[in-house]
Amino acid sequence: MLRHLRERDGLSLRDLAGKLGYQHTYIHRAESGDQLPSDPLITALDKHFNMGGTLIAFLAMAREGSVQEYGRKAAAREGIAERIQVFTSSTIPALLQTEEYARALLRTARPKEPPNHFSEDVAKRMSRKQVFHREDAPPYWAIMDESALCRPIGGKQAMAEQLARIVKAAENPDITIQVLPFERGEHWMLGGSLTLLTAPNGSTLAYVESFGSGELVESPKRVVELAQRFDQVRGMALPESESLELVRKYLEEYR
Repeated sequence: MLRHLRERDGLSLRDLAGKLGYQHTYIHRAESGDQLPSDPLITALDKHFNMGGTLIAFLAMAREGSVQEYGRKAAAREGIAERIQVFTSSTIPALLQTEEYARALLRTARPKEPPNHFSEDVAKRMSRKQVFHREDAPPYWAIMDESALCRPIGGKQAMAEQLARIVKAAENPDITIQVLPFERGEHWMLGGSLTLLTAPNGSTLAYVESFGSGELVESPKRVVELAQRFDQVRGMALPESESLELVRKYLEEYR
């Protein structure tokens, strides 16, 4: 649509970029589908072409579709990964979630739907745990912010079952669990999550999520930057033994 509107008005990429104050390469990436435009850019484009909010609505639909597509790609890579590293800032990592916790979390997107509406999505999420049952199960390293422990998603009983599941999962020698405590203060991943998946050929991709948006990162340079960020957060987190003590503390409070 962006390309159609620009060509309709006889504008080159540089012409349009000059009128809006953006780089022509950025607008080209948006036109070609290589990068979703930012809210300010799409608002400027919508106003320039007098679209009455249509482009803004298209961006919302594109974001929803891209999140679903990126999520499917990441899940597929997860199933064959040689190593999985995850950080979450406000929820329990997906591979550690119980069915009730996952259902409560999924319902936040459509709270008026009946509980059984999400059965298929919950089943898909649970099926991803088969990665732990592979003959060559990958090392799994999960770090979660303390806020993931203290927010009673699904209610106290569901949360108690969830934390009990985490304690049980930690018995697996291939699974390492750490908690980043509140006392560490601010950190760069507040409000988001990061998954690093190492493939059999040694390459790594990253999946970043934040507030309903997702991005699959394959650029080696960016992946290295994100891996370094993960290492920084890991250095701030409690050792595994102390992390599990904190999990058990919250578990007893929910019980």
